[in-house]
Amino acid sequence: MLSRRDFLSRSALVALAPTVPMFLARSLRAAVPQRDGRVLVVVQLSGGNDGLNTVVPFKDEGYLKNRKALRLPEKQLLKINDQTALHPALGDAMKLLESKRLTIVQGVGYPNPNRSHDRSMAIWQTARFDPEDHNGNGWLGRALDADASPSLFIGTSALPIALRGRRSAASTLSRLEEFNLMGDAAAVRTMVSTPAAEDLPAFIHRSFLDAYTTCDRLAEVARVQSSGVSYPGSELANRLQLIARLLKTGFAARVYYTSQGGYDTHAAQLFTHANLLRELGGALRAFLDDLAAARLAQRVAVLVFSEFGRQVRENASAGTDHGTAAPVFLAGGGVQSGLVGTAPSLLDLVGNAPKMTMDFRRVYATILEDWLGVSSKDALGGTFERLPLLRT
Repeated sequence: MLSRRDFLSRSALVALAPTVPMFLARSLRAAVPQRDGRVLVVVQLSGGNDGLNTVVPFKDEGYLKNRKALRLPEKQLLKINDQTALHPALGDAMKLLESKRLTIVQGVGYPNPNRSHDRSMAIWQTARFDPEDHNGNGWLGRALDADASPSLFIGTSALPIALRGRRSAASTLSRLEEFNLMGDAAAVRTMVSTPAAEDLPAFIHRSFLDAYTTCDRLAEVARVQSSGVSYPGSELANRLQLIARLLKTGFAARVYYTSQGGYDTHAAQLFTHANLLRELGGALRAFLDDLAAARLAQRVAVLVFSEFGRQVRENASAGTDHGTAAPVFLAGGGVQSGLVGTAPSLLDLVGNAPKMTMDFRRVYATILEDWLGVSSKDALGGTFERLPLLRT
């Protein structure tokens, strides 16, 4: 058995110890894959998506009046009905709608909207309006606290407030390669094969075993194929493909969270926004097709939201400024599909922005209660009427 001094003297070994979140170690080495429970995937569109050029009210007089450079030609639109259409770049999203795998909730926002990126995002992520609550726990973390369910953020930024909870375990992962271990794994396992009796060596011993067990399992995840489905070459598609691989190997998280940035389109919006929406639609369709091929589609729902929409009237830089209400997407094999709620009138505005017609907490309440099967009252700070978003 190694003494404390002997163990710590192996500084090279300690230096090689990988940093693997304990949640990942516990979840990835689970003996029984969790393939039956329902899962929520959240895609955050950071920057404030122009909802009016995403789900286009092409017959609304306010749209025709206020959009000149940014007005999308009616003949190019992907029409849902005789009033509403999708952006031409959302062909893959239209395929999801036609195959009854996409629900669009219109006019989603909250009372007394805030047009600051940070403040509005904090409201969406915490379901709270008091700034004092914005550094605490999030709506998903509070909901998952009931049974300490795990969640996972896929990305390079800090853990979203939405996933913070008191008992629920949340962690982050950007890509599998970040957990590749240096050196001879077999040799390292041999060196730590005998548990140390003293606290510090025992802790390091457990950390090594957790790390290598986790990396072995992550290597297994990396070998999972995409069921013949081709993903687009975008960062969002890569992140959703990683989530699909984790789901196929029975990863234990109930909630996955990721993001797509770039939606703060104050200038030269047309080209940028079209590319972002093309990436979004393509990634969503590939992800859901991949899960369908793996027979997992019926247990996964994808929520797509942004912190606010954009103003109705375009600015002098061929862009749009911060607005308020915007559409929210819910995609998956278990959604009702179609349009839900009422589109705001673009002739009845507040500060050149649409008035909210749907409180975002109703969407959250429906997802928590009807999809994840957890109480929404504490998570949302009240009771909110649910919506017909999911198949019963």
